Amino acid sequence: MVELFKIGFLTITLSDVVDIIIVSFIVYKLYTLLRGTIAAQIFIGLMIIFLIYFLAKSINLKALSWLLKLLTDVWVIAFVILFQPEIRRLLVILARNPIFKIFARSEYPEAANILADASFELSQQQHGALMVVVRSTGIRGYTETGEILNARLNKELLTSIFFPRSPLHDGAVIIKNNVIEAARATLPLSNTLRVNGESLGMRHRAALGISEQADVISIIVSEETGSISVAENGTLTQGLSKDTLKKKLEPAFSAPALKGWKAFFEQIKQHK
Repeated sequence: MVELFKIGFLTITLSDVVDIIIVSFIVYKLYTLLRGTIAAQIFIGLMIIFLIYFLAKSINLKALSWLLKLLTDVWVIAFVILFQPEIRRLLVILARNPIFKIFARSEYPEAANILADASFELSQQQHGALMVVVRSTGIRGYTETGEILNARLNKELLTSIFFPRSPLHDGAVIIKNNVIEAARATLPLSNTLRVNGESLGMRHRAALGISEQADVISIIVSEETGSISVAENGTLTQGLSKDTLKKKLEPAFSAPALKGWKAFFEQIKQHK
């Protein structure tokens, strides 16, 4: 390997520089992902322990090195336990990247129309509803908390499920491609309590919660106002019309590889 320069007895090569840059980038991205959470303080503490350990090793402090090694030997298990929610969030972000979804094509354009029509009808009747559209990967753990249906997607079935006297109207409906997988499913609640100064109900918090943890689009129909909202990537968009909702849903049911690549390169341009 090409030798670049020396610092005392240390020889720095091109691979060393590349290695340092990659590790620094990963650490920085992890910190930005965790910033603003309690996990960020734990992460900084772990980094300090690793730094002290490497310094102790380099100046041959045997007792301190042995003590810190006891911690570093179990750091992988500790990392997974402490950062379980953040690791899940990171994996979800990676899965949402268009470059990893170029071969996952789901072409059911009629599904967007069915969901938009059903949502609008529920809105007119002020029947509360929560529908989760699965995009790239399934959410089997949450699907199994409800009643498994595996029924073909249609407007009449959706409006019947969310009829107030229906035994299935509480909870969420899980939809994948053109199939209603389950009804009355239980979803995780988001820690977000208010959006734009307004308090969020349980349906909205559940919709946000699942969108923070999985690659989904959640549709919420308010029982109080009849307004239609969408939760996606942990962001809530409220007051949607029937046409706007349809446009938001269409990419989830028709995602050609070319569009995935185009979106990926557009993201790269935006970060330059």
